[in-house]
Amino acid sequence: MAIHDGSRVTLDYVLSVDGEVVESSEDRAPLQYTHGQGQIIPGLEKQLEGMEEGMERIIVVNPEDAYGMPDPFAVEEVPRASLPEDTEPQIGMRMQAKGPDGRVFTVIITDVKENTVIIDFNHPLAGKILHFQVRIVTVQE
Repeated sequence: MAIHDGSRVTLDYVLSVDGEVVESSEDRAPLQYTHGQGQIIPGLEKQLEGMEEGMERIIVVNPEDAYGMPDPFAVEEVPRASLPEDTEPQIGMRMQAKGPDGRVFTVIITDVKENTVIIDFNHPLAGKILHFQVRIVTVQE
């Protein structure tokens, strides 16, 4: 059965960015999603359409079909005191933040000053070309 809207899909994947593996289902259970429901990035979902069980493919997704381009307004300078206690901020440090809607997301510290830190609220993969190696495990109605 080919993947179409409403299909329940299970797939194994390896996600690489700039030649480096950043995520893989080898570390956990295969990814499961319902096709056409917006549960995965649009560019990946579009290119999985029509694939069948057992098929393998390399899928390249451009930023505009994934996490978008970085938003320069999503970078803020905040007081060091607003960080969790016992946190020694370092450039490149990733932290979890909670939005007003309760959703948890990752932020990155891009600069550390004496009394403040610069935090980038963009998705860590914003602006990146994503390379997925996928294998369809199951396709169900």
